[in-house]
Order: sequence, then structure tokens, then C-alpha cells
Amino acid sequence: MFGWEYPPRHLGGLGVACQGLVRGLINQNVKVTLVLPFAADGSQENVDVLFPTEKHISTIRVASLLLPYDSPDQYVQRIQAIPRETAEMYGDNLGQAVHIFTETSVEMTRDLQPDVVHAHDWMTYEAGTRSARFHGKPLVAHIHATELDRTHFHPNEWIYGRERWGFQQADHIIAVSNYTRNILIQHYGIDPDKISVVHNGSSESRHVESAQQPETTTPTKKRPMVLFLGRLTIQKGPLHFLEMASMVHRLRPDVQFVVAGDGHMLPSLMDQAVQLGLEDCIIFSGKVSNTEARKLYAQASCFVMPSLSEPFGLVALEAIAQDTPVILSKQSGASEVIGHAFKVDFWDTEKMADCVLTVLREAPLASQLISEAPRVLQHLTWDNQAGKVLSIYRNILHS
Repeated sequence: MFGWEYPPRHLGGLGVACQGLVRGLINQNVKVTLVLPFAADGSQENVDVLFPTEKHISTIRVASLLLPYDSPDQYVQRIQAIPRETAEMYGDNLGQAVHIFTETSVEMTRDLQPDVVHAHDWMTYEAGTRSARFHGKPLVAHIHATELDRTHFHPNEWIYGRERWGFQQADHIIAVSNYTRNILIQHYGIDPDKISVVHNGSSESRHVESAQQPETTTPTKKRPMVLFLGRLTIQKGPLHFLEMASMVHRLRPDVQFVVAGDGHMLPSLMDQAVQLGLEDCIIFSGKVSNTEARKLYAQASCFVMPSLSEPFGLVALEAIAQDTPVILSKQSGASEVIGHAFKVDFWDTEKMADCVLTVLREAPLASQLISEAPRVLQHLTWDNQAGKVLSIYRNILHS
């Protein structure tokens, strides 16, 4: 299995989903060899982790400068900030860096005897394709987010081309939602019969307050708080969150807004918040840990996910696990599986604001959302979703 991020080193949902799937497959007695471009901390029984770029440049502690959501420009900015002799080892540009990972990882996996080769997202598709061909085994391409999602349908043509090539090479494709499946069919020209949908699972269980828990650690919901949590990129819709916040603020000046997460848009978002008159009621917390995120969910009166194009949206499952009502973009995979939530088009910030005001005003409705939404977590587990992936493996092996 070729992956591109894995906890504890991860920037978004791809790594969390990869970890959940691996653990679920292990529980189904599947032996997994995970190939990553960096050295993850710790080890896990029944998982071999290979680090091709670290072996390739074993004298350098930082095994790779690549990041899971890299654009060519972002990679070049980082590579130019290090000594030239070091940069040559990583690759001068994103294409070279992916090529180095591909060459090294394929060489390192030659002695393995896989039944199936599984590759996560575009950076690993060439490695997966070459490994599958070498071993004469089927390739499963797993797509967590397309270049169209990340760029609001204004893709880098080279990355888009690499994605499409990978989809064409794969024997089967796993999409994390029907929303993503439709994008592959409509915008990449992929045969619908080649794509299976396996929604992401969740490792979360519904939060239950403990009677022995000290009162000082129990989250309290005093001043109403509306939460955004995610990478601060165009895809996640933080600008739409600010537009919604300004509408809510005019009617409910007592409401506080929290934007949790980091990204290249942070400076411009802070400027926009001031222009909208939100400087006294909004907090930009920066990137938060898992523990801090859970506390924010628990303190929030509602959670808003206004993504422009969200293949899934694990943060929505995290929110409902902490008994927080959610308002979701219809342009998301999470909206397919969470039944009890407000769902709006990302561009309809007026309706989004109305949903927030309704949750804040109608306590019985908020209580119903809190009670009913987490039921999905009972069956949307990684063990169940891994079982679906295992069925796909068996089907393509016997086809």
C-alpha cells in the first residue's frame, strides 16, 4: 500500500483515513506493507512500514520535503530555501520529487509478494502502477481528493493529467463518496463500472461525560460559539464562513466565531474579518491538536463545514461525536452519510447564516440533532469500511 501521509505526520484527512483503513484491514487479518515518503513514529503489529526516500538519503534526517497537498509552486518555494546540494537529493521540482519517490519505492518493494497493490491519491499512482506491473497484480487506486476539489475546478493541468493517467491504469478505483465518483465520471471520463464508493469510516465514538470528571475539565457552553475547523485553503470555504459570520453577527452580536486551522489564506482571512467588522467576535486559533479540536467541538454551539468541494469531510464526524450540531455543504461526501444535519449549498451564505441562527434559537431542534446525528457512528466504523475494501480486493482477484 502506497500512502502519502500517515499519523502522526499528517496535514489533513488523507492520513487519518489511511490509518483507519490500515487498522481496519489488520482486524480483517490482512497483512499490510505500507510504503511512505517519510519515517513515521512508532510501529504497529502486522504493518511493515518502508521509507524509500529516507533510505535513498539516509544521512539526512528529514526524509522528504514533499507535503500531501503540495502544489508545484509551494514545493519550489520550500526547495529554494535549503542548500543547493541538499535540494538536488530531493528534486528541484514537484515532478522530480515524485519521480524519486517512485523509483526508490518500486525498487524497495521488488522482493515483496503482494496480492493487491493499493495506492492513495495522485502522488503514489505511478509507484503503484509500476509495482503492480512488476508483480503482475491488480492495482486499486484510492482517491481521497482530486485536483479539481483542491483548486475549485481550476486545476494545475500537469497534476490533473497525472491523476487521470493513474485512474486509467488502475484495475479498480475506490472513491470516498458518490460526490467524488460523479466527479471522476463527469470530469475525468472514467467508466462508472470501474468505481466503487467506500465512505470514510470513523474512529470516533459519541462523547459521554463522566460523572467522576472534574468540573474544571468539563466544557461549558456559555457564550454561543460557531466553529470552523480545517485547512485554510480555497477548497474548505473559509471566506464563505466569514460571510456567514458577518450576517449572523448583525443579528446576534453575542455570538463568538472560532476559525481553527492553518494555511496560506490565514493573513488574508484576518484582513477580511476586520473589513467585515468581526475583529471583536472572532478568534483565529491556528492549527490545533486532536485534544484541542475535541474541546472546541464540545464548546461549540454548532459546527459549520462550508467546503466548496469536499470529497468526504471527516471533521463532520468528529463534530457529531462531541454532540455538536453540524451545518454541512451539500458539495461534500459527509452530507451523504449524516442524516440529521442542516445541508446547504456552499455559495448560499444567507441560508447558511439562517441555519446557524435556527440552531442557536431553537433549543429543541438542536437537541434533536445532537441526539440523532451520532447514530451513524455506530455502523460507519473503519472495521466495517475495511470489510468493504476487502470485498473489492476479492472481487478483482477473482474476476
